[in-house]
Amino acid sequence: MTPAIELRDVSKIYRRYGGRQFATLKSALLQRSILSDLQPSETFPALKNVSFTVPRGCTFGVMGRNGSGKSTALKLVAGITKPTSGTVRVEGRISALIELGAGFHPEISGRENVFINGIMLGLSKREIQARFDEIVDFAELREFIDAPVKTYSSGMYMRLGFAVAIHVDPDVLLVDEVLAVGDEGFTHKCLDKFAEFKRRGKTILLVTHSLGLVERFCDDCVWLDHGEKKAQGDPKRVIGAYLLDVESAEEGYLAKEDAKAKEEVAAEPATTAAEVATAEETGPQNMFQANEGRWGSGGVAITGVTLRDKTGEAGHVFHTGEPMSIDLAVKADKPCDDFVFGIAMFNTDGTCVYGTNTDIEGYEAQSLINDAVIKFEIEAIDLVEGTYKLDVAVHKKDGAPYDYHRLLYTFRVKSRTKDAGIYRPRHRWAFSDTAKLKYTPND
Repeated sequence: MTPAIELRDVSKIYRRYGGRQFATLKSALLQRSILSDLQPSETFPALKNVSFTVPRGCTFGVMGRNGSGKSTALKLVAGITKPTSGTVRVEGRISALIELGAGFHPEISGRENVFINGIMLGLSKREIQARFDEIVDFAELREFIDAPVKTYSSGMYMRLGFAVAIHVDPDVLLVDEVLAVGDEGFTHKCLDKFAEFKRRGKTILLVTHSLGLVERFCDDCVWLDHGEKKAQGDPKRVIGAYLLDVESAEEGYLAKEDAKAKEEVAAEPATTAAEVATAEETGPQNMFQANEGRWGSGGVAITGVTLRDKTGEAGHVFHTGEPMSIDLAVKADKPCDDFVFGIAMFNTDGTCVYGTNTDIEGYEAQSLINDAVIKFEIEAIDLVEGTYKLDVAVHKKDGAPYDYHRLLYTFRVKSRTKDAGIYRPRHRWAFSDTAKLKYTPND
């Protein structure tokens, strides 16, 4: 069977701004080429030899980071732009939910714009007439339909464009991140409409950042990255590979930010008698309200902080419910018998998630000589998804700091469950026989 959509070795190259310019279209045509004579630095490849096919009746997801080429691929399928090389084939009538309301005239009424936009999308006047009430009711604009479009809010404008496009009854529906066109109720109506199209065997090409939407609706998906196809196949498998890549990029970013923060406060804590007195007098009274930085009297220094995952590998990205450890490398200038090690975690709002120290937990200091490693092991990091900061410290029993590192270490917790708050307690659900639910695990 002929596929509904086929891209074969498709490349799309755009010209960068700021390069040499042609004075007129005539001069560009006389030179016979607008793109081929440009240097590589003067062009931008949005897609590079991308190939994939979408069978008839398939809901196909296109995913990737911003700038990966997703929307370019959709515009090629819609015929809005042409490939620089390769071929794009589409079978059947297309309706594209890309630039909603394109062609709407602000000075005329919503009613007139529905007819104009419907004709632009390939409907006859009779077909629009038959679907008009359904379009207006879907857009929830019955009382405003005869008002000029220029009086509409941006949400009303987009809802009307969506309603017209979705009622064209296409063979191929192209969707590009348009589910933010209304409130939560309208979003559910849109999702229900997509589900109806899927039941009727229509072909849907969905470009989205919502991985949950891809898993829920798509039979197959492709992952694009910097204009290249990275993977294609079962949505769960492709999404898993994509998330690993995202985590790798986040790991690099967080490591760089940590290094930068530590460089800015790289100076050793105070060591002279005068500096010790100053540090003890001027150190923050409430550590939870202090800005990031490093302070203390010296004598004992924290020389390294390493976060490790369940395999013992150093990192900055962890998963809810998995083990995590924090290694503190410390150095005592001379033997010491008055010391306490502390750890505290904060979310990005500055709320303390958890804090403890060896004294609180009943460990009495006896001796600290030269170099030592202190390991704080967490059996399961039961935090919701988010970014967190870490305080680490070594101080005297009375609280006077030898070395306090405030919010200098960042880590990120990832979870497929998008719950709220900070802490995710271990829990389970139980239901009586009269409450029937179907469980679909996220991972």
